Amino acid sequence: MNIVYRLITAGDVDNAIALERASFADPWPRSAFEEIVDKPDADYYLAEDTDTGALAGGCVVFRIIDEGDITNVAVAEEYRGKGIATQLLNFALEHNEALGTEDFTLEVRASNAAAIRVYEKCGFESVGVRPGFYDHPKEDGLIMWRYKEGRETNA
Repeated sequence: MNIVYRLITAGDVDNAIALERASFADPWPRSAFEEIVDKPDADYYLAEDTDTGALAGGCVVFRIIDEGDITNVAVAEEYRGKGIATQLLNFALEHNEALGTEDFTLEVRASNAAAIRVYEKCGFESVGVRPGFYDHPKEDGLIMWRYKEGRETNA
């Protein structure tokens, strides 16, 4: 298994949609993936297994001034537990920091212990709860932030 981390291209949209549908109860529509390919304030990052050409994972970062909102972090089932989510997220964070993004936020299902561990490993901390944030099934979302090193927080 040889994983490379990169940005999405127009040729990746079908595979990204398949990953999204396999990973989420409410997947993004095709138009969202087509738009993000050229969106100046957002990027979709991919983990690709170059041995097989399979899409191992993906994650989206929207940038608003100097903050990043991380959404749709997914790893294909057969690639889970191999550190791909952590490496993919770190790749996305580093790329966005180089673009001037200082702080990052995300929401995660309160019951998703594996994802929470990945986010904590990447420097995120839980700062609150969004009651009933998720559907299918209805569940609270933990609000997590990763602040620029040395920044004081009020959380």
